[in-house]
Amino acid sequence: MQIEKNAVAGTLESSDAMVTVEPGTNGIELDISSSVMNQYGRQIKATVLETLGRLGVTDGRVTVVDKGALDCTLKARVECAVFRSCDKSAAGIPWGGVVK
Repeated sequence: MQIEKNAVAGTLESSDAMVTVEPGTNGIELDISSSVMNQYGRQIKATVLETLGRLGVTDGRVTVVDKGALDCTLKARVECAVFRSCDKSAAGIPWGGVVK
């Protein structure tokens, strides 16, 4: 899957995350800011990269502003932003297919 345009998913509320994706050509450029970066920064990065890998995203700029989101929330926000960037959400999300 390729990031075709800028897209955002999530909020800046407590226990949520805002994920922004933009097209890119130099692999994955990841920028994370989090209120719990010292404790969970490595896990946040691993979750985001694993989700992007599962979706087949190889290029793009991804910005995550985390407010203490759980892994499942991070995965959902990344998936939603990627689907929005390539208009997959308008055509119907492939539940049970790409999303696992």
